[in-house]
Amino acid sequence: MDILALNCGSSSVKYQLFDWKKKEVIAKGMVERVTIGDSFIIHEVPGRETYREEYECPTHEVAIHLIIKMLADTKHGVVKDIQQISAVGHRVVHGGEKFTRSVLIDDAVLEAIKEVQHLAPLHNPPNISGIEAAKSVLPQVPHIAIFDTAFHQTMPKAAYTYPLPLEWYEKYGVRRYGFHGTSHLYVSKRAAVLLGKAPKDCNIITMHIGNGVSHSAIKGGVSVDTSMGLTPLEGAVMGTRCGDIDPAIPAFIMEKENLGPKQIDSILNKKSGVLGITGHYTDRRDVIEGAENGDERCQLALEIEAYRLKKYIGSYAAAVGGIDAVVFTAGVGEMGWQIREKTLEGLEFMGIHLDKEKNRNTMTRKRESVITRPDSPVKVFVIPTDEELVFTEDVVAILEGTYADHMNFRYSFASSEFQRK
Repeated sequence: MDILALNCGSSSVKYQLFDWKKKEVIAKGMVERVTIGDSFIIHEVPGRETYREEYECPTHEVAIHLIIKMLADTKHGVVKDIQQISAVGHRVVHGGEKFTRSVLIDDAVLEAIKEVQHLAPLHNPPNISGIEAAKSVLPQVPHIAIFDTAFHQTMPKAAYTYPLPLEWYEKYGVRRYGFHGTSHLYVSKRAAVLLGKAPKDCNIITMHIGNGVSHSAIKGGVSVDTSMGLTPLEGAVMGTRCGDIDPAIPAFIMEKENLGPKQIDSILNKKSGVLGITGHYTDRRDVIEGAENGDERCQLALEIEAYRLKKYIGSYAAAVGGIDAVVFTAGVGEMGWQIREKTLEGLEFMGIHLDKEKNRNTMTRKRESVITRPDSPVKVFVIPTDEELVFTEDVVAILEGTYADHMNFRYSFASSEFQRK
């Protein structure tokens, strides 16, 4: 049984084909510049050279046709017939309050996803386009929706309700939802294994740090708070997003610079964060290199990011009543030892005793590591995330009728016998 995972963005489609019997990825890739011209596909198969092909994709449907064509191609493909694809899992960024776990997509589910697309206008429309396109190309197989927001639906009202007119929540759904749910789910389950405990016995802070950044406070194995809010703009400093700021600032700058709502929204989402501070960079590798070479703006960007990360660790530790572990994941979390070191500096009073040598030697996307000393009461792990494996296991379980919410469903990676391929 081969499971295809699709992640449709506004101008890209990421894909991965997973052989469930062998428990391994057999192909993955991305179609870039969908709908905007000069599009191309990058196709990767283990043991082969990466293949790139220019192919115009004016719509997501054309892009998905291209992916299916590539997977079954006689030279570059990995399946003899598309009938080998048993199901498709779709990443859906925003499920609102309607979805607390992954679901089989039927007409009612698709309509419900459309009803909340105003909550994620940059993300849900391309997700919907991808679902409709894939159902058109592969009408004979089940399609499953996996929601970024589902993992965080365990938050209590006090955590997800904003101190705004309550009518805004009742009329428009204005509340905290949170994102990166599959990543937080995966690494929190793996952290529980590394602690030698059941998830229900763990209090963990998970820190997903990439271009997008979000954190989750996990108490007794479930999310009780998370840093992103109604949209992915709230929370930590990110590559191009500002994160937490004084809400009066946008109105102030709109008046001073004579900007409209769409312009200020674009600045906060696309020209702020690390890019706004440095003036040049979003990639933390560039920022670190600049800081080491004496660029004061890069040095400031690192200090700001680490300081904000440190504050989230402190506040979330208070929220859950003490922690067993902190987890760093995603590109920066897994590779950026400098940011981890700056973030954890001075947290010995919390029981976090960093092993600097271990931390500096941990720069990998393939291995789970502990970067605290053996006598550290609170452990700090670096755990490479695997959102696609969550996708795949949800899809298979739904097909087999064994699926339940994440506290009652036994993921393979929640076992001490699990080995990452």
